[in-house]
Amino acid sequence: MKVLVVCTGNICRSPTGEGVLKHLAGKENLPIQFDSAGTHDYHVGEAPDRRAIAHAKKRGYDISGLRARQVAATDFERFDLILAMDRGHLRILEGLCPAAQRSKLRLLVPGQDVPDPYYGGAEHFEAALDLIEDAARKLLVELRPYLLRVST
Repeated sequence: MKVLVVCTGNICRSPTGEGVLKHLAGKENLPIQFDSAGTHDYHVGEAPDRRAIAHAKKRGYDISGLRARQVAATDFERFDLILAMDRGHLRILEGLCPAAQRSKLRLLVPGQDVPDPYYGGAEHFEAALDLIEDAARKLLVELRPYLLRVST
């Protein structure tokens, strides 16, 4: 299974989501590949925001090696699940995604946006991490039965 996590510039929320999901899935030996991307090309090739790196590291997630990229047309075919960090990203993805692939799109946190911490302080990065960790745990519980069916 391949999962893509998407935010605006791919330097705060989506690399954090990728890092948290990779870490938690790795602890359970779940056969899932994760990646992240941005809806916009603002930061292509850049490392995650230094604050995102620092806050993730305090919780045991190393996202420092990730590099920003923009969502590509091929992503809609390559990935089994594409997780938007907020409703704005979801709308953009829906506009880019071929109709046959739209069932792969959803919010990371069902019914709720993960607020962008970029213009905020430490508490904003911590709040985003809280939401992302909680959603990641729930997502892995949801995916586990599917993964077990596929692997048998």
